[in-house]
Amino acid sequence: MTSTPSIQQLTDRLSRRGFLLGVAATGVLAACGSDSGSPAGDSAAPEVSDLAVDGTYTIAQRFPADVQGPGTLRLPISLATSTGALIQDGPATLGAQVTDIDGKPLGDRITANRRDVSPGPYYDFRADIDQAGVYYLVVEGGPSQGAAFQVMEAGTVAVPGPGQPLPPFDTPTFDDARGIDPVCTREPEPCPFHDLTLTEALASDKGVVYLIGTPAFCQTGSCAPALESVIDIHEEFADRYVFVHAEVYTDNTATTPAPAVDAAGLTYEPALFITDATGTVVERLDAVWNEEELLEVLDNIPSS
Repeated sequence: MTSTPSIQQLTDRLSRRGFLLGVAATGVLAACGSDSGSPAGDSAAPEVSDLAVDGTYTIAQRFPADVQGPGTLRLPISLATSTGALIQDGPATLGAQVTDIDGKPLGDRITANRRDVSPGPYYDFRADIDQAGVYYLVVEGGPSQGAAFQVMEAGTVAVPGPGQPLPPFDTPTFDDARGIDPVCTREPEPCPFHDLTLTEALASDKGVVYLIGTPAFCQTGSCAPALESVIDIHEEFADRYVFVHAEVYTDNTATTPAPAVDAAGLTYEPALFITDATGTVVERLDAVWNEEELLEVLDNIPSS
């Protein structure tokens, strides 16, 4: 069996077609983590490729590069200028085509609506890809080469995804901080999702909505808005889900990743896991989402 080439092995080939390395363009998500470090080790955003400026827009990838396996992929992107500034007034609907590494179209043209959120709007494309490999998302008005992304081999992704169990973990609570201080960095009040551990939530007869993210060190990025979106909708879904939040760092120095990060296999933030009543992940939202998308996702999940 021929193994799937990695992003690193294909760097030379990909660079000729406008490969954008990392999860964001210059300035995007740079605040998701402190200046002293982050669990991902890559919160400093990469530069926009000089090869990706032949269209009206450049593409800022808002999703991690190595945490998606075959299946339905969520591919959120933002539009940016050639200097990396996010475009705030992009089109209401954007079209795109997924291609293989040789530029052959895969499936039908896909579309996504603009989702407004701080620090800038995004478009949440969804694509069905059933084989591991390197692909391109060619966005209308963007670089003709498209932006490259990798689909990992099934079973090699550390982060639990749809169809996989969400492992139990004793997250910090108000009653037992388990060495995390503060338990929640939201200001001026902590969020209400620290009464039960993830282990206890998974043992209930409800689904679980589990957020890992740090609002205090992401105020101008995506983590704080992500938490607020969950707070805004949680009462509407309290009969179906238990909500749990875990911080990314052990303390306010924001230098040491909290155990919850390692337990989930994360190298990025924020991440939102949604499970059914059996503890199986049915949806995972990575890096950026807003209240509108979250409501749509929860509404589309059948009641147990």
